[in-house]
Amino acid sequence: MSDTPRPTLPDRLAIDDRSPHYAADVLSHSIGIRFKGKDRTDVEEYCISEGWIRVPAGKTVDRRGQPLLIKIKGPVEVFYKD
Repeated sequence: MSDTPRPTLPDRLAIDDRSPHYAADVLSHSIGIRFKGKDRTDVEEYCISEGWIRVPAGKTVDRRGQPLLIKIKGPVEVFYKD
């Protein structure tokens, strides 16, 4: 385990560096997301207070080659993996 202190997990986080909710210091650590009691590995963005995640809609992409995302509502838990 590294000696660097982990930053607090934000209420909203996106993995796309063009998003205003992108946080490189948080994403440098391994993060786990549990949605409706199941661990998810395909989450592109989440919001804990509003209770939603955004995940890719299959292999569909937009005209810029970015995956199309759908919003799913439910309880979201975020944690650091060891």
